[in-house]
Amino acid sequence: MANMQATDSTIDEAIASGKLVGTVVMVAKDGETIYARKAGLADREAQKPVELDTVFRAASLTKPIVAATILAMADHGLLRIDEPVRRYLPYFRPRMADGTEPVITLHHLLTHTAGLTYDYSRDPRISGGLTNSDMALDEVLRLIAEQPLAYPPGTSWQYSVAIDVLGGVVAAVNGGQLSDAVAHYVTGPLAMPDTVFSLSESSRLATPYADGEDEPARMRDPHAANNPWGGVTSFSPSRIFNSTAFQSGGAGMATTAADFLRFLEAMLHGGGPVLAPATAANALRNQMGYEREPGQAFSFLGSYTVDPEKAGHPWAAGTNNWGGIYGHVWSIDPTNRISMVSLSNTAFYGGELDYPRALRRAVYTDLV
Repeated sequence: MANMQATDSTIDEAIASGKLVGTVVMVAKDGETIYARKAGLADREAQKPVELDTVFRAASLTKPIVAATILAMADHGLLRIDEPVRRYLPYFRPRMADGTEPVITLHHLLTHTAGLTYDYSRDPRISGGLTNSDMALDEVLRLIAEQPLAYPPGTSWQYSVAIDVLGGVVAAVNGGQLSDAVAHYVTGPLAMPDTVFSLSESSRLATPYADGEDEPARMRDPHAANNPWGGVTSFSPSRIFNSTAFQSGGAGMATTAADFLRFLEAMLHGGGPVLAPATAANALRNQMGYEREPGQAFSFLGSYTVDPEKAGHPWAAGTNNWGGIYGHVWSIDPTNRISMVSLSNTAFYGGELDYPRALRRAVYTDLV
């Protein structure tokens, strides 16, 4: 393992501050895992330490896994990403506010340019995958299809339930549940046994916490937490044990750092055994003709860094990255051949703002 003093110090400081309860950080370079660190507590009240195989609620780390599933299905000739969603989900025909019905393609869904959103507060039955639900996936998607689009598809970018819709396409084309296709095309071939849509027991599962005034608060169920963007995010930690909850392609899985790093490494090194090399390379490319934020666009898997200086990132142009709202971040840097994942049980500190920025800087200080 590499000697990564800056990375160790950053993690130590975050744990010592009390703002980060527990974490697992793994880094690979040139195809080799060179850093694997566990720190802090999986359950603060029980004084249970985090282990390298601790399971975390994945939240939006689910998204690139489902995206890779549909790209694998395209490789097998089962669908095409330039085709309309309604070809595969005939009922999914959302309209603009003026009643017109634009064409939404799978490409729009993959890049969050479909006109969808995460704000469906007008219909409280719609869940974005973090709250508990006993609805079937197609029931939720039918409700989403009844809501007006936020903008014409392809004209803007907005983070959204698009990957939940993509999960519906996967399930419809493959047959069975979304989990069947994800296991067949991605998690099975990559030997990711802990990356699943529901759990039956909790012995390795990290207890979730949310930022508080003095220290992170142990999440209740449900739990409402003020988020860094000025709103409130609702969590249902027990959802991961509800096998009847719809399988959310945007937020529904659990995973471990080792599992997810294996996925990142597959995407970085030619896609095998999940994607054809050309498909994997294309998945990491900029799929937008404009910047959605300064220095950043979007690929099929996450944010795409167009200009590291403008974006405030330490890595090379062409790096993909994203995170998960329970407290996670990941990145794939094809230029420096570095992939990294940080999983934590602390929303939002573990996955937003100061800590992940410091962690990324530290990793690149140590390695580049």
